[in-house]
Amino acid sequence: MSRILTHWVLPAVGGGLALALIFRLYGGLDFARFLQGLRDANPFWLLLLAATILLEQWLSGWKWRQILHDVKPVATMRLTGALLAGHGVNALVPLGISPLVRAWLVARLERLKMATVLATTIIARFLDGVVFALFAGVVAAAGRIPQIEGDLRLGLSVAGVLNLALFGGLLWALFRFRALFAREGPLICRLFDWTAARMKADGPGLRVSLCDGIVWPRARARRLAAIAAAVAGKLVAATHFVWAGLAVGVVLSAWDYLFLMVFTGFVMVLGRFVRIPASFVFGAGFALKALGVADEPALLMILFNYIITIILVVGIGLFVLWQSGIDIRQARIEAEAANAGL
Repeated sequence: MSRILTHWVLPAVGGGLALALIFRLYGGLDFARFLQGLRDANPFWLLLLAATILLEQWLSGWKWRQILHDVKPVATMRLTGALLAGHGVNALVPLGISPLVRAWLVARLERLKMATVLATTIIARFLDGVVFALFAGVVAAAGRIPQIEGDLRLGLSVAGVLNLALFGGLLWALFRFRALFAREGPLICRLFDWTAARMKADGPGLRVSLCDGIVWPRARARRLAAIAAAVAGKLVAATHFVWAGLAVGVVLSAWDYLFLMVFTGFVMVLGRFVRIPASFVFGAGFALKALGVADEPALLMILFNYIITIILVVGIGLFVLWQSGIDIRQARIEAEAANAGL
């Protein structure tokens, strides 16, 4: 019953809710105008959109390289490919195993322990969370926030503070208690070992592997590079709507694009928690409507972003798996098996 509820009922309810929300947003869509906008879309800007989507992934791979470097230097393109493979598997099998797939793939190719690589992906994710929270704070403090029902500026401020406290606190806890987690005596370590033993895994060995991956670059240049890559990735993500908008003749201010990135990001995070598919479509649609963009070009901007991202991520991600001699079913099974071992 739990499996049926998790894999079928909740996604079905979430899908129904997403359709209802999208219909509420675009119930008055002029389909003829939508098709005309699609036919007239400028392909140059769409190609630039595709390039920046890949650039964002490359920046994520480069950031991961800086964090992983003290464990083992790995080429940026290999890490970027692993990121795309993880996203591709998660798009086809939405079970939230993207970090496991990318960690397992890099560990397999580089002969590292998966738990060690997974710890570095967690640090990269937490760093992204901190940087995103700072962007939210900047937008809330100085940005042009659309005037809608409710205090959206206050909401963004509160969400940003909570995000910063959560991810900043988690980063601090990782490094603060790393040495404690490697010991044998503390209660949390004994509980971890007991849980691992029930999953037929080596608890002490797993703890050592995880601690080996809790690293921050020793070289100052790499520390700065990791932070710069996280910031640059968010700025590049904010430009996606610039190119999609130019393709259909929509131009907004710089603050509007930052607001779109921040607001849509928060909606996507909330959508993952409550299992609402297409939360990006709804979040971006709501934000564009609040910014006064007409329904037809707004929906085109959203679909261009969504469809091109899916095509590139799934296509290149599955190609990376194929090049590695792995198919989608094997990647899913082995990542889930590794998860059980964790």
